[in-house]
Amino acid sequence: MSHKRIPKRKIVFAGGGAAAVVAAAILLPQANASQGGSDPSPAPAPKTLSALSAGDLASRIAERLGPAFAGAYYDTDKRQVTVNVVGDDNDARAEAARAGAVVRSVKNSTAQLKSAALTLQRQATIPGTAWAVDPRTNQIQVTADRTVTGDKWDRIESTVESLGADTARIKKSAGVFKTVAAGGDAIFGGGARCSLGFNVVDGNGAPGFLTAGHCGVAAAEWSDAAGGAPVGTVQQATFPGDGDFAFVSYDDATTEAPSTVDTGDGQTVAITGAAEATVGQAVIRMGSTTGLNDGSVTGLDATVNYAEGTVTGLIQTDVCAEPGDSGGPLFTADGSAIGLTSGGSGDCTVGGETFFQPVTTALAAAGAQIGDGSVGNDGGAVGNDGGAAGNDGGAAGNDGGEAVGNDGGAVGNDAGEGAVGYGESSPSENG
Repeated sequence: MSHKRIPKRKIVFAGGGAAAVVAAAILLPQANASQGGSDPSPAPAPKTLSALSAGDLASRIAERLGPAFAGAYYDTDKRQVTVNVVGDDNDARAEAARAGAVVRSVKNSTAQLKSAALTLQRQATIPGTAWAVDPRTNQIQVTADRTVTGDKWDRIESTVESLGADTARIKKSAGVFKTVAAGGDAIFGGGARCSLGFNVVDGNGAPGFLTAGHCGVAAAEWSDAAGGAPVGTVQQATFPGDGDFAFVSYDDATTEAPSTVDTGDGQTVAITGAAEATVGQAVIRMGSTTGLNDGSVTGLDATVNYAEGTVTGLIQTDVCAEPGDSGGPLFTADGSAIGLTSGGSGDCTVGGETFFQPVTTALAAAGAQIGDGSVGNDGGAVGNDGGAAGNDGGAAGNDGGEAVGNDGGAVGNDAGEGAVGYGESSPSENG
């Protein structure tokens, strides 16, 4: 299949856009009257923010509050960030409110939730299970897929119960957590198929791309077509363990590899930088199998126990994925790179959970840069309310597409047939 070079341009989402998560926000009550009897000062109104700006604000508040900070999440309807504060620390609550957040008191500190996650790791690391911190409930959300039955189910259930109903909860998933590569039209290596996530440059300015780590350990060289000549060589791969990411350098150092996601039908999204995920944030995933799909971030610092081993530090979402989508890009409408498809359960008919490797972690490990190298923040290219990265709020607008935006070249040149496109996603049963 040949692919014509497609010029970059701004695009707008077709339809209603990404699914929103409406978070229950408890507003900060007015401060107590002063000893002098003067009227209490009203709480400042929460700021209206983009999801990326909300994440940056939450990070700054976390630094200020220290142990009193217990996570944060984004309300996409109100465009506000809610910050959890442990107990009734009025000074911490006032600090968070002054910074522009909605504030609520919660029971579990970040340290307590991390301790609960360590207990799960020690006592219930069972293939087919996963857990992540959900700041909206101030709990650890534990998920078990359909392979977790009998003694394995009793073990995970009793471990969750031992943590207490206020700390952890468990649910069953109808699918199976997998990272299985599938055959198809994307990038190929060692009999496996995966997807190119994002084009990047290394510390010396040489071009390369990020994909899933379970793809990087499956083959040392990757091609743009099944049985084709290699176009890239794996330089670094992590899986399982502390992530699921790989950095692949292009063999031709003159390869043009812009940080662009091709979303099909001649539409592209320019990626201007990387950003951290925020719970409640609307995100988009591109996959060579299932095309364009959207949803929201539902948990952070997720641990997933795949059959191949345990992976930590992932992003949990309700975005669907299917075999052939591994390694593909998770991004925002305004052009921020968020994650790389790792794995999950379900499909794009019944839904399910899908997990992503944070791009920021992969970039740091590889010493690489995406877009202009910025990370989302209030003043940065991708983290402001106006969005220097953005277009009119949209990113893409179809359900499928080829994912390549060049004249057939796998890596951004005019040579060859095939599909290594800018942002095509691919392998796994959600991964």
